[in-house]
Amino acid sequence: MRFQEFSVSERILLAEKLWDSIADDDDAIVLTEEQKKELDRRLQILSADQEIGSSWEDVKKRIIHK
Repeated sequence: MRFQEFSVSERILLAEKLWDSIADDDDAIVLTEEQKKELDRRLQILSADQEIGSSWEDVKKRIIHK
């Protein structure tokens, strides 16, 4: 079966399951020290201002409406 034969919602579910299987494997994604520092920097900014950024719902709306 080809991916195009699945409905959009089925393909999204498959993508989510695939991502979850990767995210569950702690050794699958190895970050460099620079990447870790950048993530820490962003977390500090978020901790200082909880209103910064956009909610997932807002981001999803912007993506869908383009």
